[in-house]
Amino acid sequence: MINAPGEADQGDHVERPGPVEMRDPFTRRELKRASIWIGCILAVAGVIILAQPLLLIVAGVVFASMLDGGARLLGRVLKIGRGWRIAIVALLTLAFLVGTFWFAGYQLAEQAATFRQLLTGQTQQILGGLNRLGIDAGSVDPQQLIGQAMSGLGRLTSAVSSAFGALTSIVLILVIGLFIAIEPRLYERGVAWMLPLDQRDSAYRTMGALGRTLRHLMFGRLIGMLVEGVATWALLAVGGVPMAALLGLLTGILAFIPNIGAIISGVLIVLIGFSAGFDTGLWAIGVYCVVQFVDGYLIVPYVARKTVDLAPALVLGAQLIFGALFGILGLTLADPIVAMIKAALQQRAVERPDLPPGAEAHPAPPSEPIATSG
Repeated sequence: MINAPGEADQGDHVERPGPVEMRDPFTRRELKRASIWIGCILAVAGVIILAQPLLLIVAGVVFASMLDGGARLLGRVLKIGRGWRIAIVALLTLAFLVGTFWFAGYQLAEQAATFRQLLTGQTQQILGGLNRLGIDAGSVDPQQLIGQAMSGLGRLTSAVSSAFGALTSIVLILVIGLFIAIEPRLYERGVAWMLPLDQRDSAYRTMGALGRTLRHLMFGRLIGMLVEGVATWALLAVGGVPMAALLGLLTGILAFIPNIGAIISGVLIVLIGFSAGFDTGLWAIGVYCVVQFVDGYLIVPYVARKTVDLAPALVLGAQLIFGALFGILGLTLADPIVAMIKAALQQRAVERPDLPPGAEAHPAPPSEPIATSG
């Protein structure tokens, strides 16, 4: 017998909502979990696919912080509008980059053959010393070894050049940084607009902390680059080390990449120093140690107190990971990215609402955006 609609015999199965019924709480809960996992997977895939453009944007933000810091510093001397100060700092930066590339290119083109001969000669001496110590290095060809090192450097820089080209990437970084430095409030409001209303004040404070951290970090980095470059050039010239100006320039540029940059510049200084004699080589080692001591024990601790205290092992590990994943651009930006992540986490810890009973949050430091008008 067929029951009428709405009727059911005692003991009949009670119909429950199926998987397509969105009213079912269990279905909604599982769909929410699945959407979170799918969103995380898509986010990771998007970061991997868009890694190079994202790094260019981060580099633009870092450059904007440098322009903003220079404009703020210039504002203490020149009481003019912020736009004019940004323009002056941008023109000085452009002149410095053009002059640096011209001088470095001229020096490298003029002394490329000598530079390669010096490296080859020093490599042969090192291999000969290893053979005398009983280490079989006779099958190693110095020319092949240097060629492999240069080709490895080429592969390292190919990550940027394959996407836009090295020159195009630099131009994009400069343009992005200039636009952000001119109207920082516009981009801050754009980021905050994507967040709920109750989280926007916290987002503004976090962005202010990030801008403050980047300004101090980049200021300290530029001071370190200037000190290392000028001191290396002057001291190497006094000791009669060949290509002192070029070595000073390379040391200053490589100082932007902590840890790894110092190792590369140190190897170059020592090899070229010993090419001019044993005493000159010892002088080169002494110059390198003095310069790194001043930078490591005077400049870096001061910058760390003004920004975030980054552990050297943490920075080095981040450089290795970012360099392996994203090439030379990731290697260069590893330090600022780690600093921004730590600053954001510290700001979140100050504002977190889930403190245990009886604990009091420390008041947040005065927040300031990446840049302010005036």
